Order: sequence, then structure tokens, then C-alpha cells
Amino acid sequence: MERRIKAIIISLAIISTLSAVLADRVAAQDYVAPPVTISKEKVKIDGKVFHSHIVLEKQTLFSISKAYNVTVDDIYRFNPTLKETGLKKNSIILIPTAETIAANESHPEIQKHTAVQELPHKKVEGNVHMVRWFEDLATIAEKYGVSEHSIMAVNGLKDKKLKNRQKLIIPSPAICICPEESEPPTENETAEEEDMNLDTAFEDKDTVQVVFPTLNKVNATLLIPLKATGASSSRGNMDFYCGALLAAKDMTEEGIDVDLEVYDIANGSFGTTKAGLESSDLIIGPVAADDIRKLYSLAPGIGPVISPLDPRSEAVANEHETFIQAPSSQMSQYRDMAAWIKEDLMSDDKVVVISEKEARANDEGRKMIAALDSAGLAYTPFSYSILDGREIQIPIEEKMTDVGVNRVVIASDSEAFVNDVVRNLNLIIHDKFNVILYAPAKIRTFETIEVENFHNTSLHASLTYYIDYEDQRVKNFLMKYRALFGTEPTQFAFQGYDVARYFLGLYSKYGEYWNQMIDKSDSNMLQSSFVCRPVPGGGFTNTGIKRIIYGKDYSIIPVK
Repeated sequence: MERRIKAIIISLAIISTLSAVLADRVAAQDYVAPPVTISKEKVKIDGKVFHSHIVLEKQTLFSISKAYNVTVDDIYRFNPTLKETGLKKNSIILIPTAETIAANESHPEIQKHTAVQELPHKKVEGNVHMVRWFEDLATIAEKYGVSEHSIMAVNGLKDKKLKNRQKLIIPSPAICICPEESEPPTENETAEEEDMNLDTAFEDKDTVQVVFPTLNKVNATLLIPLKATGASSSRGNMDFYCGALLAAKDMTEEGIDVDLEVYDIANGSFGTTKAGLESSDLIIGPVAADDIRKLYSLAPGIGPVISPLDPRSEAVANEHETFIQAPSSQMSQYRDMAAWIKEDLMSDDKVVVISEKEARANDEGRKMIAALDSAGLAYTPFSYSILDGREIQIPIEEKMTDVGVNRVVIASDSEAFVNDVVRNLNLIIHDKFNVILYAPAKIRTFETIEVENFHNTSLHASLTYYIDYEDQRVKNFLMKYRALFGTEPTQFAFQGYDVARYFLGLYSKYGEYWNQMIDKSDSNMLQSSFVCRPVPGGGFTNTGIKRIIYGKDYSIIPVK
């Protein structure tokens, strides 16, 4: 039975939690309002001190005012936008201290602005913004419609580096503080900038910065085979869906209204009409290339369409200009591997490529060699039969240098052969040869290779996906996901979050100009890197790769 799932930032966990609450017969009269904890974080603005309070779910102005021993009017006075927007979960409001209230009563003229910053010869008035982990100075400046230099000048910043939860005073958009002076541009300068053609601005982004108004709402469609009505649901796709929901939820809390319509297409039907598809700002899915082609056949005018999970769908990018291949391909790993060797190569080093003699299926090996050739790398080839593995150590050493680093590539995806080469490399390292092994992601899936051997060979791996659990962004995601769904996220959940977060953010930032800005919007996400580039057919493929190094001390080091 065809089933349409409409999700406007609703999670399955929330539904199940509500069901559990009803089952436990928790009556409404048992509800206890969440306590308000007085914030220990304070901010000083124009000599006045405020508590920086983060609004939690179900907190009210009344409960907050009681906790801080101020009036609701006191809160409104220093947060003038609250009367229009109301309290929002996770928003930051300023709570005046008793001294600030007393000083304000003596100087009522400061009531009308949230923040005031003294600058030479003028006062700059504006709002307070707390930096989130994913924001940089450019995105904050665009959000408020001001220049980066204006924010730097108002806050006394010496460079563009920001810290998570750092508080910034944002000047009014009417005020522009230019790099060489404190006066806004002249009318002629403003008019000249407005007359510039948008396409010209894209060609030379150093000449003028085009500011796109951020869209407050994005309508997105997720087409994915969930098998929600059958006995065996698709766990991976369901996890992807949950990750996408969390991304949409985060964006909504940041002020972007995401309307995400989700359709279970496990039965072969898209569950919606041509008009419904064409009215969507962007579509995530389907997974298989044949289903993507069927989608374009049904609604040729749609776009962008993001292929979320299957690298084999890359060929569709050559057929449709609105298509984006999100997972990077195996060939992207090989190209990155070659580029990495070229970056590391020193004058005394040697590149050695080891392959299997008379291999019956060596397509991947040939592709690796093609990537090395395309990068212009000179290398020493060596091939042997796996039956000769026990006697091959000395012949390999004869191909190597004992002066510099031997940068080795195993041009094969045969687990038995790769395992044999790695074993020999460890013996060669024992003979005091300096060896570094470069490889794509697949080598990490070979169960017969001891992880210790990866560390011994200082494996440099080029990967499509990698999760650094020391990254604070990943830690934040884990806490949110566990709280929302009551389980650990899989790689599919990370992929769902990354794809939805990146592409929804791209569209909300650039709207219909997304295709002109996507190759200027590279981003390193939680699990994936997005480096989308155009292909001859007009679409885009992701060439983003994560790099990691296996350290001799048994550490795994992500390469930034």
C-alpha cells in the first residue's frame, strides 16, 4: 500500500515518546514547568552587565523573569524584538542585572537598543549574536546584511577567526565601516556596485561580494525506499531519514523554515504528482540511477535533484544539468591518493606501484595506475604472483630507495594479494626501509589484514566517508541524535544529516542561483566532504575526500 509520509520537522522518536507518555497515563495536571537556571555567562555591553540566557523548551517570560528577579518589562526593554518574535527555543536573550536596571532608569535613552559599541567619533548600535560551531564571519555578515569588516571593527577583532559561543555585536545594516575609513560608501560607489551584472560578479568574486538574501523557507522532498509498510523495513534508509530530519530540525531552530515532504517509494511509485515534484525547491533521492532517470522522465523541469547514497548514480550527472551526485566516487579516491603522493613527494623519495601478475580481474588496479599517470607521477612498477609471496621481499627492496621515503601503492583490490603485499612491506620496514602506504577506503574493510600493519606502514587512506569522534560537531550531533531517537546513529544517519544540512543550507543561502555558487561552497561536514564540480553534461559530482593517517603510535589522525 502506497504510503505518504509528511514530515515537517517531526521525528519517529517524538511520536514514540508521546505514545509512551499516553501509555503511562501521565495526566496533564502532573506537568511540572521546567526550572529556569540562572546563567553563569555574562556579557558586558556599553559598560552594562547582562546575563546571557539560552531559552529552553517550555520556558516562559514569566518563569524567566521570576528566576532572575526582574520584570517582564525589563526583559522586553533590552530585547525589543521579543514582542514581535516571541520566545524561541535555544534563542539567546539578555537579562539585565540589578545594577544595569538601576543605571538604565537613570539613563533611559539606552533602552531602545540591545547593544551599543563605542567607536571613534560614533556609536554603533545593533544586536548581539552568539557564534555557532558551523558559522564563520562571512555567513554571519550575510545573515545580517552587513560587511565582515564592520563586524570586525565593532568588536575589535584583529582577524576573522571566531570561537564557538563567542558573542558578537552586529551593527545596523545602515552603518558600513570600510577597511580604510569609518564612513559608508558614497552614492556613486553604491550605484556602481548595483549596476554590476550578476554573472560578471561570479567570474571575479574578489572584485565585488554578491550578497544573497537568505530564504526563510525551503520546500524539500525526500524520495527514499523505506519499506515502512512491510515486515522488513530498510534500516539504512530509515537511519538516513532520521539524520535528514535532525538536519531540518536544526535549520528550523536557526530560523529557516524547512518543509520536508517524505515519500516511501519502496513499491516503485513516487507517491506524488508532477506538479508536486516541480513545486519542490530541491529533491533528495531516489537512490538508484534507474529511479532517478524515471523521476526526470516524469518531471523534466525539476531541480536540483541530489543522489544521496549510491556512487554508481554518477552517470546521471552527464544527462541532467540539475543533478548532483552527493557520494564521491571510487575514482575520486584514486585521484586524491595520487594528488596526496604528489604533495608529499620529496627529491630523494620513490614511488613504487605493486600489482599482481596475471590478475584475472584487475580493473580497480588499472584505474589506480591511470590516476597516477593523470597526475604526472613517475613511479617504479613491480608485479609478482601471490604464490611467490614468501620469496618476494628482497626483489621488492631492490626496487626501493634506502635514502628517502618509499611511497607505495598497491594497484589491486584483491584482499588476498593486498594482504600479502602489506605483510611484505612490514618485513621491509623491519629491514630499516622507510615506507608509507597510500590506499583507498576499501583496504580498511579487509578483515585478514591486522590493523597493526596499517600503523606500521603509516597508511595514508583517501576515504569517501570518515567520522572524527573527537570533532566537537560530531559530539554535538551524537548528543542530539541520542536524545531524539534513543539510539546510536549509523553511518547512514550521518549521511542523511550531511546531505540534508549541506544542500538545504546551500539552497536557503543562494536560492535559484545555487548552481552558480555550488562550486564555490566547499564544505567539510560530519562524515562527508562536499566539493561539487560541474561535469560536461551540465550536472555536478562530488569530488570531496577525507584523508586519515595511521600513526606509528596507534593513533588515527584526520588530515584537515
